[in-house]
Amino acid sequence: MPYFDAASSAPLHPVARQALLAALDEGWADPARLYREGRRARLLLDAAREAAADAVGVRPDELTFTSSGTRALHDGIAGALAGRRRAGRHLVHSAVEHSAVLHAAAAHEAAGGTVAEVPVDRAGRVAPGAYAAALRAAPGPTALACLQSANHEVGTRQPVAETAAECAEAGVPLLVDAAQSLAFGPVPGDWSLLTASAHKWGGPSGVGLLAVRKGVRFAPQGPADERESGRAPGFENIPAVVAAAASLRAVREEAAAEAERLRELVDRIRTRVPRLVPDVEVVGDPERRLPHLVTFSCLYVDGEALLHELDRAGFSVSSGSSCTSGTLTPSHVLRAMGVLSEGNVRVSLPLGTAEEDVERFLAVLPDVVRGVRGRLGAPERAEEATAASAGSASGDSGVSAGPGGSAGPGAGGPGGSAGPGAGGPGDEEAEVVVDSLGKLCPIPVIELAKVIGEVPVGGLVTVLADDEAARLDIPAWCAMRGHAYEGERPADRGTAYRVRRRA
Repeated sequence: MPYFDAASSAPLHPVARQALLAALDEGWADPARLYREGRRARLLLDAAREAAADAVGVRPDELTFTSSGTRALHDGIAGALAGRRRAGRHLVHSAVEHSAVLHAAAAHEAAGGTVAEVPVDRAGRVAPGAYAAALRAAPGPTALACLQSANHEVGTRQPVAETAAECAEAGVPLLVDAAQSLAFGPVPGDWSLLTASAHKWGGPSGVGLLAVRKGVRFAPQGPADERESGRAPGFENIPAVVAAAASLRAVREEAAAEAERLRELVDRIRTRVPRLVPDVEVVGDPERRLPHLVTFSCLYVDGEALLHELDRAGFSVSSGSSCTSGTLTPSHVLRAMGVLSEGNVRVSLPLGTAEEDVERFLAVLPDVVRGVRGRLGAPERAEEATAASAGSASGDSGVSAGPGGSAGPGAGGPGGSAGPGAGGPGDEEAEVVVDSLGKLCPIPVIELAKVIGEVPVGGLVTVLADDEAARLDIPAWCAMRGHAYEGERPADRGTAYRVRRRA
């Protein structure tokens, strides 16, 4: 069964397995002890630290092993903020950071600190100069800035070197989350702190890396401990650490050639999926991206159902759709990018992925999407499907139509001119109101698509919805289908989203 979710956790690398088994026999003793078993364990730990530090590009005494990448992020942010508390209490991060960074930022703000979020473009990338501008606009001195090297959901690479230079000029340390990119090479630039997670590159779970370069003010939080320079208390998991370092070195040796091969396979998916499946948006930067990851979103599809059907077809993929995360809130990454969230699929290929597995995925995907859309009653081409039924909306459940129709109290009336085809001077504006209250993604968008043909070009459709995903998916649908999104207004219940027919 092809496993296409390496961005969540890569399969254990063969070298990691070998190193783990060997270290279980040799590295079980306390490395702080002076007898031979302790010395042997210490040698293994030191060798692993040297190998990992070399891969990161730091000195061995600048590298700490933690219990996970998430733990490394929390410890790194907390230690850097505490170390620079006299300099300021302001934290800057991008809008698409890992949730661990967002949680750490929320905790910092709750404790009285201030936080600024740097926006990204539609490809998920921070603009050059954006961090410099955020530092200038800070309410006070900034203690720390955070930026991922590459995004975990869409694969977009960030301008780390340029951002590090902006931060250095302002005298602010930059923490880089390198979890997704470290397998493919060191992170460039004069960054100050770096974190990573072994299970992202094929090492065992339960091992994270925290690098703190010399000269960076850092105060470990929590009770003092003599291990790992006081930055990660507790007995080191030496077998797992040895396996993590060994697999990182092995993956790096394979990465140059394998990255090119994976990039070609991902390019194949990026190019062919929109041709094979109608109404698909491929998201993320098409060029400045990780070689093994591609994300696309399908209109009129329930993301959870889509993932289940792909699993039944033999493919393990993941998603950033709200309906696959157990919440009504879309992925914060997709929301920050302003792209479609419904029917979201992330494909991240592990090293060694076979070309025939990718071809088989491309072969089964169209039927899977078509089946899910069919069960939801989604139109294949909305305007064509409803052209014959124009004017009949008043008899349909959940839809009201008529000149000047409103979305209900508090939703606001028609705004602006109706445009060509909506009636002559003095005529009231044609409008259809769709009541999707209580319905989850992607139903509000499906109902919008079904009725858009019932208003003339220039007419309005107002969708009433209380699913948070509608705030993202309705504007994205408009951009994909060539209609004009005219904004939202509060309604008695939920929100009224206004769409003007242009196509």
